[in-house]
Amino acid sequence: MAKATPKTTRKKSKATEISVLKYIKWFWITFASGIFLVMLIFLFASWGYFGEMPGFDDLENPQNDLATQIISSDGKQIGTFFKENRTPVSYEDLSINIVNALVATEDVRYYDHSGIDARGTIRAFAFLGKKGGASTITQQLAKLLFTGTRSKGWQRYTQKIKEWVIATRLERQYTKDEIMAMYLNKYDFLNQAIGVSSASRIYFNKTPKELKKEEAAVLVGMLKNSSLFNPLRRPELVKNRRDVVLSQMAKYDYITVKEKDSLQQLPLSLDYAPEGHSDGIATYFREYVRSWMGNWVKKNPKGEDDEGNTDFYNIYRDGLRINVTIDSRMQKYAEEAVQEHMSNLQKEFDKQELKNKTSPFRDLTKQEVNGIIKRAIRSSARRKKMLSQNKSEEEILKSFDVKTEMKIFSWKGYIDTIMTPRDSILYYKGFLRSGMMSMEPQTGQVKAWVGGVDIKHFQYDHVYQGARQVGSTFKPFVYATAIDQLKLSPCDTLPMSQITIPAGSHGVMEDWTPKNSDAKYTGYLSLKEALAKSVNTISARLMDRIGPEPIVRLAKKSGVESEIIEVASIALGSVDLKLSEMVGAYGTFANEGIYNKPVMITSIEDKNGTTLYQFEPETRDVISKEAAYVTLNLLEGVTQSGSGARLRSGPSNRYDYKNVVTGYPYQFTNPIAGKTGTTQNQSDGWFMGIVPNLCTGVWVGADDRATHFNSTRYGQGATMALPIWALYMRKCYADKTLKVSKDGFKKPEKLTIEVDCKEFRKNIKIEDPIEDEFGL
Repeated sequence: MAKATPKTTRKKSKATEISVLKYIKWFWITFASGIFLVMLIFLFASWGYFGEMPGFDDLENPQNDLATQIISSDGKQIGTFFKENRTPVSYEDLSINIVNALVATEDVRYYDHSGIDARGTIRAFAFLGKKGGASTITQQLAKLLFTGTRSKGWQRYTQKIKEWVIATRLERQYTKDEIMAMYLNKYDFLNQAIGVSSASRIYFNKTPKELKKEEAAVLVGMLKNSSLFNPLRRPELVKNRRDVVLSQMAKYDYITVKEKDSLQQLPLSLDYAPEGHSDGIATYFREYVRSWMGNWVKKNPKGEDDEGNTDFYNIYRDGLRINVTIDSRMQKYAEEAVQEHMSNLQKEFDKQELKNKTSPFRDLTKQEVNGIIKRAIRSSARRKKMLSQNKSEEEILKSFDVKTEMKIFSWKGYIDTIMTPRDSILYYKGFLRSGMMSMEPQTGQVKAWVGGVDIKHFQYDHVYQGARQVGSTFKPFVYATAIDQLKLSPCDTLPMSQITIPAGSHGVMEDWTPKNSDAKYTGYLSLKEALAKSVNTISARLMDRIGPEPIVRLAKKSGVESEIIEVASIALGSVDLKLSEMVGAYGTFANEGIYNKPVMITSIEDKNGTTLYQFEPETRDVISKEAAYVTLNLLEGVTQSGSGARLRSGPSNRYDYKNVVTGYPYQFTNPIAGKTGTTQNQSDGWFMGIVPNLCTGVWVGADDRATHFNSTRYGQGATMALPIWALYMRKCYADKTLKVSKDGFKKPEKLTIEVDCKEFRKNIKIEDPIEDEFGL
């Protein structure tokens, strides 16, 4: 028989059993309480006890400032307006390389979880976020969208809880692909590169779809801390971080080890293209678009907001798409042509100024120079800023004589220097400026627009803002009016002798006797010869015969909006006009007498692709097809035998222009209609050039008309402006994708005016034959 268990032992065993049950009970109570507490904490977080939480609408439509894009006619983004330079892209627009790099580096289990990395969250709690949160991509998006900057201490706990709650909501609201795209669109990659689209363009001059593996690795590496891993400031550190990302990609079999080793040997190759408001191409044109949009948004409100107030579009936040007529290739060629010629022309100008005691001005008294400086001070940004700070005029004037650090423009690059603001005014007055505009006559679409040489230091736009004396480039309007009214032929001859317009006739206040530049007044010239040689007396004779009124009427119908006083001197180009007006008006000749108003913006779309604006062409008949064609024939004479003849070969034997213009000889062989213009004292140089599908105008001069070359050797339009046109057109013709025409101008089917001078002379008796130097 077994021995009975002692009573005391049984009591101990029972007590132990009760104690264990008691501990188990309290364990489950504690565990359940912990679970309940955690649930309660997250419930409190979702109720907003730890700070405001996004609602359904916020999750459905996260608020991001989106940059407005300016898209060229060939589909390139040439600029943006932004508070944050963000251009959203969809998942389909991402390279698989950046997707793989992101998952391998930031969240390898991204496609397997529901937005939460429990281990990372526990670590964040344990170390107060000091060792990072190992947050999922979804949590990082939640932080970027809704929880803001990183908190410290205990607030870091509540922030992680909020991120957790938001992340689970985002996972329910969006697909994994959408979340990834949203995250990459939101992140700030620095240097005005907000979002992967801007970052791809700015750092590599590519779209996100075009990123190579090593390039994608650079951007993903920046996600850890873009301030630390800044490619412009710490390239070596960024390269090391890139190599870490490539190692992660190899670790998780997105690339092979051999490929990783090969890619890690590559240098950090950036193609940095900043997108500030003063960076990139077409900067002057973009400022025009900004001004145009400012007027457009006032006239085209969105509607009303919740409070019944008028709600307007914001070009810096609403992500509009502005489709423009500029061709990015032609714009690039235009800017290159301006820079190439102007840098050389400035060298020659500076060389000549060394002997000018009143440099950069000529023919001015000391009092007149002081007047120019005073006007510049009154209109300066420095004075306006100091006035806003309640500074007195005396304090402001004194400040212009205090040396200060500044960055100044030069054709060799920006220079850091110390000078007084007064001296800087004189320094910039010595620079020659330029404007250029190129337009398709048949549509009015502007393809290139160069308003100046550097918008950071010369903000005045010489395409649209500046009106300057046009000189002989106005003469074609005189000839065209005469042809249209009198049916004159290019072969008709007129005497070169001087003519006097008496006082009281054609708006003349006193007797006016124009002179020819070469002081020759004997013999006869055909109209074609006269325009080619820009003979003033023959232009005056035509004006005297038809009067200034119809000439002004023709110019106005051709799009000139600037004031033109109806006086005889307009025959020689005494009027001030804008370059944009001149190009539009000359386009009338190339478009068979029909004026097309220059158009720069074709349409505007909102961020969803809805069209908000569509341009409507503005056209009108100006002159007959016949008169337009005959005028073009006259203008062809300028490039065949007149001041534009250097387009056909090298420079004249009389002068050596090679120290001014690179690229001679130009050797164009195709039909070109053109006209040079040179104003008094060589203050303004013009060239207007036309081929059948492109009309381009160029102006060169200085800010003040007292700044100019000393002689017509360098100060004429053929030297100052024509080379820019030639360089630009050579580049355009070299790019076969542009299809710029080399054909002849379209001839009207029923041409009653004879343009073939050999045929013309068979049918006319010349009483006073003259030597035909031009073979007409």
